[in-house]
Amino acid sequence: MNDRVLIIAEAGVNHNGDMEIAKKLIHAAAEAGADLVKFQTFRAKRLVTPTAVQASYQKRNSVIDESQYEMLQKLELTLDMHQELIDECGRHGIGFFSTGFDIESVDLLVSLGQKLFKIPSGEITNLPYLRYIGGLRLPIILSTGMSTLGDIEAAINVLEEAGTDRKDLIVLHCTTEYPAPMVEVNLKAISTLRSTFGLKTGYSDHTMGIEVPIAAVALGAVVIEKHFTLDRSLPGPDHIASLEADELKSMVVAIRNIELAVGDGIKKLTRSEFENLSVIRKSIVTKIAIKKGETFKNSNIVAKRPGSGLSPMLWDSVIGKQATRDFSIDELVEL
Repeated sequence: MNDRVLIIAEAGVNHNGDMEIAKKLIHAAAEAGADLVKFQTFRAKRLVTPTAVQASYQKRNSVIDESQYEMLQKLELTLDMHQELIDECGRHGIGFFSTGFDIESVDLLVSLGQKLFKIPSGEITNLPYLRYIGGLRLPIILSTGMSTLGDIEAAINVLEEAGTDRKDLIVLHCTTEYPAPMVEVNLKAISTLRSTFGLKTGYSDHTMGIEVPIAAVALGAVVIEKHFTLDRSLPGPDHIASLEADELKSMVVAIRNIELAVGDGIKKLTRSEFENLSVIRKSIVTKIAIKKGETFKNSNIVAKRPGSGLSPMLWDSVIGKQATRDFSIDELVEL
């Protein structure tokens, strides 16, 4: 985490349990210029009960009728798989990252050397989980989908009481729906979170397209997380609300441009503007030929480019003064 926007390419479970797809996702994220490619670490038996139903969006995006447990079981990553993905990230020059959805999964990621942890929106009210991650005293990204300000404040308090330094917390605004309706995005909440909690803020995006995360950066988001896939038509719960590889690359390029464009907020002349100053601004020039001793008046002077002479803001000071020499038409006035 540095001064640049941290761009997290969320592969999530879009590998569909296939390591070859997972590796292709890593390659695509690296090619797009993302900082981290993120997966999800869990065991279905620790995450859901066998009878837990799928969310509405999961049902819409699934091709077969199955429980959450059955769906998630097929998307688990083993320890060896994790190591293989970490090695693949190393080969492509991109950081490996994963969300642990339970304490044992967090331990697995700790054992693999992960130094940054993401608390997903669904765990923001999981007190034992929050205490455990807070006790690691490592940087944390806290996602806040489905949360009120009260929920967020309570979670932050737990993390701090467990040992997390407040400066190591980043709060992500998020709308937990796949895809998220534009009318429910509420990007202004990014500023609300920042002013309410005095923390760095980011945005976890579930909308279609790339314009919303780009706008989030303009509003001060320091972390952007976005789901991506190799093919939106693949079966699985998250593919349909994900970017494809070329779109992910376009998003990264746009974010880097917006990041430069946001600037420091100080209104001042830029270097390139200074070079244009004399060309584009105007000076007081003679409207007609003027003889030495004649008086400058509204009828014989005018404002024209270039801006290398007396500023038209000095107009009133020039009016009534006498010409100290002869002036030809369109000549810069001198006093």
